[in-house]
Amino acid sequence: MNVSPRTLLVRGMLAGLLAGAAAFLVAYLLGESKVDAAIAIEEAAAHGHDHGEEAPVSRALQATAGLGTGVLLYGVALGGIAALVYCYALGRIGRFGPRATAALVTASLFVTVTLVPFFKYPANPPAVGDPETAARRTALYLLMIALSALLAAGALLLGRRLAPRLGNWNASVVAGLGFAVAVGISYAVLPGINEVPVGFPAALIWDFRLASLAIQTTLWTTFGLAFAFLAERALVPTSAPKEAVQPTS
Repeated sequence: MNVSPRTLLVRGMLAGLLAGAAAFLVAYLLGESKVDAAIAIEEAAAHGHDHGEEAPVSRALQATAGLGTGVLLYGVALGGIAALVYCYALGRIGRFGPRATAALVTASLFVTVTLVPFFKYPANPPAVGDPETAARRTALYLLMIALSALLAAGALLLGRRLAPRLGNWNASVVAGLGFAVAVGISYAVLPGINEVPVGFPAALIWDFRLASLAIQTTLWTTFGLAFAFLAERALVPTSAPKEAVQPTS
């Protein structure tokens, strides 16, 4: 059954919206308490100094409408990108059905754009990091995502080239090992960032990073399940119900 990329794109964005809603719930339940604790530490450390005017947006609004809007838009954007990757991968990465292909694409994107950058530049709560280096830290994080995506594409091409000689399984193992080695080299070459203030609770940083990882895991897992279902419904035609056979008299 021929399905236009636009159909899969719309379904990917819908799955991303559902994933964003699930990620928002996890972010609100697990992450916001860690943010509040970090803000309290920052305000206590700056006690007695002039902070200027109060923030134009209240903390309560940031933790609800602001957080929800940002996560939902993020989910829709990632869903659209993942759907486009899916359109290219369908039928090109092996004899997998629509649902299995969606699962593989989702898992690959989760590793590429989330796990690999996270282990090099993990998320930090407020009050951690010098405001003057924010642009540099953002650039390094985006660079790590770009490198990870390029290395993943290179590993895919390597696996496809080696498959006729080594077989699909062995070629996949070699390509995966090559990707891991290349990522390790990237970790060693790119500069590290360590701007944690002296005395900042290590447990809070650890809990915040675990919450951030849980949010991303929820986002990608929900998207993968939802998009696999929606993509299969679009690509696999349902059989028409058989007409009841009338008994002959």
